[in-house]
Amino acid sequence: MHVSAGAFRELVDEALARVPAEFRSYLDGVPIAIEDWAPEALLDDLGVPEDETLYGLYSGRALTGGPRESGELPPRITIYRGPLLEDCEDEDALREQVTTTVIHEIAHHFGISEARLKELGWG
Repeated sequence: MHVSAGAFRELVDEALARVPAEFRSYLDGVPIAIEDWAPEALLDDLGVPEDETLYGLYSGRALTGGPRESGELPPRITIYRGPLLEDCEDEDALREQVTTTVIHEIAHHFGISEARLKELGWG
């Protein structure tokens, strides 16, 4: 599937718009970057099996982790465009998976674990 970088960014922005207004202020200063693919070294560090991939990543201290310490990098969300385009059959499936991925990574910012996200249907 091919979607331009601009159209993909619009899908990410649409997903962000689904976040309730009362939570959006907590995302101020949390950039959402779009990269083509996760680096192999990162996949290895995270223990992602070779036959799997990563759609998104939250890095940094979650809000529930207390104040950031000196020298600690700020929070950041990265969405990986390549695997999403590769795995989705059409634009509707892509829109749905981008939304799930963005919400999933935002949830990590709020301190929600992988296990809890799976229980909630966002895993």
